[in-house]
Amino acid sequence: MKILIIQQKMIGDVLATSILFEAIKKTYPNADLHYVINSHTFPVVENNPFIDKIHFFTPVLEKSKFQLYKFAKTLKKENFDVVIDVYIKLSSKLISYLSNAKTKISIDKGNKSFIYNHTFKHKLKADTNAGLAIENRLQLLQPLKINPLEIVKPKIYLTEKEKLKAKQFLKSNGIDLNKPLFMIGVLGSGYNKTYPFKYMAKVIDKLAIEEPEGQIIFNYIPKQEKDAKAILELCATETQNQIYFNVFGKSLRDFLAITSHCNALIGNEGGAINMAKALDIPTFTIFSPWIKKEAWNMFDDGKKHVSVHLKDYKEQVYLNIQHPKALKSKASELYLEFKPSNFKEELNTFLKRIN
Repeated sequence: MKILIIQQKMIGDVLATSILFEAIKKTYPNADLHYVINSHTFPVVENNPFIDKIHFFTPVLEKSKFQLYKFAKTLKKENFDVVIDVYIKLSSKLISYLSNAKTKISIDKGNKSFIYNHTFKHKLKADTNAGLAIENRLQLLQPLKINPLEIVKPKIYLTEKEKLKAKQFLKSNGIDLNKPLFMIGVLGSGYNKTYPFKYMAKVIDKLAIEEPEGQIIFNYIPKQEKDAKAILELCATETQNQIYFNVFGKSLRDFLAITSHCNALIGNEGGAINMAKALDIPTFTIFSPWIKKEAWNMFDDGKKHVSVHLKDYKEQVYLNIQHPKALKSKASELYLEFKPSNFKEELNTFLKRIN
């Protein structure tokens, strides 16, 4: 059996969808499994032993209908038996349609889903602590007679060479790996997913007080340096002495290898948190007020993985709101109500538990 899975979204989505490959291989060990992903997301599935071949969806294909058509025709030659289109975009729909696969599976998007012969509505409530992002993906495997509640966790596969290189990098920058090391996800993917700078600084100050021997590094990319530095400067002087600001991953694989040596990752919900979970690193997640926590609080257990959301403390804000996304335009003002004092005890307990 030859199967194509398409997931043309961001890093967290590509990582979450990678569970389908392991789940399929458990039932069909000889299946030939291919993955279509955006080229920049490759690092999170690099070395994944369950993926047989990756096809890159590049910016060129995004811009050119002709190149997209050629790409879809090339994939058609693979003669897939099954296509699983996890999200449905115009491009993924074309690929699915031209594939001529007998079994086409996707989510139920009404009229947009007519070319698929198996569709599934997103569940509104998770049955396990895997969360909706995981459970909604696993239900796509039901036409293959795979139990959707046999949970699989996303995993990232680092080489020993990558981990050793990161260890040497940290040591060369004055990090003592015999002392606690904390990664802070200081910035989200956008300002409406970024905890206010002054509040994040208070969270970091609290961490420094609770962990006087702790060493703190920030997760940011070069173009975010100005914002990351603004948060650094809002931290107390004593806290700044514990922060190694210039120690960060120059590439996504570097970030992953560095994270594998951390005691925990604390910060904004997003790809970094999901990657830390896939590396089995404890996480403390601060959700944006307009993001549905139940969708992306994957494997939260209140112990090793903890997440906090404004709704946890001010449920009245969400009365008569069917989906937090309706509040997206009010993210800035809602964030101001989501004070670090709201989750002070949760953070304290988390830090004590992971030590």
